[in-house]
Amino acid sequence: MFPDVGPLEVVTLVILAVLLFGPDKLPGLIQNVSAFIRKYREFSENAQQEIRSELGPEFKDFDFEDLNPRTFVRKHVLDGDGLGLDGIRDALDPRQELTEVANAVRGAADDTAEPAAHRAANTVSLGKDTPAPAERPPFDHDAT
Repeated sequence: MFPDVGPLEVVTLVILAVLLFGPDKLPGLIQNVSAFIRKYREFSENAQQEIRSELGPEFKDFDFEDLNPRTFVRKHVLDGDGLGLDGIRDALDPRQELTEVANAVRGAADDTAEPAAHRAANTVSLGKDTPAPAERPPFDHDAT
């Protein structure tokens, strides 16, 4: 029930309980605590049964442990029934979509390709235009 509590801690708690409540009141206290735990378990079982009956027959096999986020992730993501970690990783990887888009753009560019002579006449140089060496650069008198 408590995996972190060792035998030395249990002995310490028993000695502390005997010192605080005394040997004459300790059995009655243990009975009261056990009765409270029993009533709490009965109450929670009745509440679960009532919720199952209110939900209807399609939720008859509903397990309340599935509401725990860890259990939900373990059951639906990490098991083979769900996507799995590889499926999630592949779904979030943009490389495949980017490759498809790049191929579509290349295909559209190839479909509208112009002849080489026509393409050469319409090209625009992205470099700096330098005048011929014998030519004098233009001079704007209004700009100076």
